[in-house]
Amino acid sequence: MDKVVATAVEAVADVPDGASVAVGGFGLSGVPNELIRALYERGVGGLSVVSNNCGAMESGLAVLLAAGRIARVTGSYIGANREFARQYLAGELEVELIPQGTLAERLRAGGAGIPAFYTPAGVGTQVAEGGLPWRYDGSGGVALASPAKEVREFDGVQYVLERGIRTDFALVRAALGDRHGNLVFNRSARNFNPPAAMAGRVTIAEVEELVEPGAIDPDTVHVPGVFVQRVVALSPGQAADKRIERRTVSG
Repeated sequence: MDKVVATAVEAVADVPDGASVAVGGFGLSGVPNELIRALYERGVGGLSVVSNNCGAMESGLAVLLAAGRIARVTGSYIGANREFARQYLAGELEVELIPQGTLAERLRAGGAGIPAFYTPAGVGTQVAEGGLPWRYDGSGGVALASPAKEVREFDGVQYVLERGIRTDFALVRAALGDRHGNLVFNRSARNFNPPAAMAGRVTIAEVEELVEPGAIDPDTVHVPGVFVQRVVALSPGQAADKRIERRTVSG
């Protein structure tokens, strides 16, 4: 039952080239930076990543992206990541952009064993009708476009069918975790880390504070240990390393 692994590099040692990986985080909040760096150090490439965004400010998944280690991204937000936009438009990166709430539910559904679900998000758009550019040809043309999805009416309202997402691995970062893999997340870090953790067949969590089993109130657990296979305890310095994308102050 003790799922603690000594180092991040050891925790990701069996992640192969071409693996699919769900990665938690929202902006720069709750991003498993140490596990991502460990993948970079191992030289793993050709990854299919499922994450809300693909890093920023040379942090998070931006480390793997800049090194050309990511082949495909399923996400919701490009934001100010210029390298992400450049690779996408140049035809170097396949990108499936989907509504943010749909992404969260596709991950949660996959982890819950639900193969597909209907949602009104995207009805009447290319999300449902197909034709969204997944890959450009480098000359402004579309090399690969999204397919049309099933649309069905319930009680007079149309809904589009979306598939649940399961990945080979999941990388998440928790504020608190125990040796059994029970995890607690703080604020914005809770947006995508729990569904990402559920979606991975092998889920690896880096935790800012590691405690003994029984120290976490069961009512406060966000992801139970049944979803988590490995836990890496961060050093105080690693736990304190939290970047701010945009600092806003008031006079």
